[in-house]
Amino acid sequence: MNKPRVLIARAIPPEVEAFLKQHFELRTNATDEVWTPAQLMAQLQGMDGVLTTGSERIDAEVLAACPQLKVVANMAVGYNNFDVQAMSQAGVQGTNAPDVLTETTADFGFALLMATARRVTESEHYLRAGKWTKWSYDMFAGAEVHGSTLGIIGMGRIGQGIAKRGAHGFGMQVIYHNRSRLSPELETACKARYVGKEELLQTADHVVLVLPYTPENHHTIGANELALMKPTATLINIARGGIVDDAALAQALKQGRIAAAGLDVFEAEPKVHPDLLTVPNVVLTPHIASATTPTRRAMAQLAADNLLAVLGGKPALTPVNTPDAAACAQRWASCP
Repeated sequence: MNKPRVLIARAIPPEVEAFLKQHFELRTNATDEVWTPAQLMAQLQGMDGVLTTGSERIDAEVLAACPQLKVVANMAVGYNNFDVQAMSQAGVQGTNAPDVLTETTADFGFALLMATARRVTESEHYLRAGKWTKWSYDMFAGAEVHGSTLGIIGMGRIGQGIAKRGAHGFGMQVIYHNRSRLSPELETACKARYVGKEELLQTADHVVLVLPYTPENHHTIGANELALMKPTATLINIARGGIVDDAALAQALKQGRIAAAGLDVFEAEPKVHPDLLTVPNVVLTPHIASATTPTRRAMAQLAADNLLAVLGGKPALTPVNTPDAAACAQRWASCP
C-alpha cells in the first residue's frame, strides 16, 4: 500500500522529519526558502498533506489547485495564514500547535517587557558605540516593573502565563481585557481583575498584547488607543502583526506619547516599518517568542502528529475547523 504524500513547506527539526519519513512519502524544502503562492501550489501537486508555518498562505485559490490535499498542519498556535472558511468549504482539515509553546512564549513576553521598561537595547547600543564615559543618576533611567500595573489584552493561556509571572513574581497589579471574562477561579489564580479596554489603556504602566489576529482585531492598538496611554507607559506586542498600527506606534514613540515599545511581530514581517528602525525607544526582535529548541521541536512534532492522525483516518488532535462533510467526501474515500 502506497504511503500518503506529505510536503514539509519549511525546514523543521531533523528528528521530526525522520519521524514523518517513517509514515509518509516526503517532499521537503531543502533550501528553506519562502515560496511564492505559485511555487507553493506547484509543490503541493499530488500531496495529501502539508506541514506549514506562518509563511504559507492556504486560501481558496491554493485549495482549488490542489484537489488531493486533505490536511494542513500549522507549526504554530496562530493560523491567520489559513483561510479557515475556504478550507472548511473545500473539505480540508486544518490544525495548529497550541499549548506546547505557552510557557516559553510567556517567558519571552515578560523578558521583552523587562528589556523595554529598563531600556536594555537602547543602553547596549550606547555602550557599543563607545559613548559611555561616566555614570550619571539618570543615565537610561527606565520604568519600574516590580509593583507596577500590568495590563494584558488577550487573556488566553499565554496571557494568563504572563499575568502569573507579573503578579506572583513581581508583585504587579494585573488588569486584563478579553473577549470574554475568565472564570473567578482563573482570575484568582492570575490575581487579575477584568476591566474595559479604555480603562486598561489609561491605567496600565505596561500593556501586553496576546490576542489572536482576526479582521476584527486589526489595529486593536492605533493612534486613538495610544493617545489614551500614559506617557510613561510601555507597549509589548507578542501577538501578531496587524494587531498594532506600526506607523502610528512609530509616531507615538517619536513624539513621546508613550515611553517605549517592545515588538516581536510586525504588520508586513519580515519587513519592518522603516520609521520603527529610526526610533531608539523600541526593542525589536524577529518573531522569536517561541524560539527555544525544545519548544520548536514540540511544535513541529504536534504538527507531525496531526498529519499522522488525519491521514490515518482519525480525528485531528488540535483542529481549527470542521470540514464540510460533502466536500470532504470528494477528497477522501471516507472522511476521518
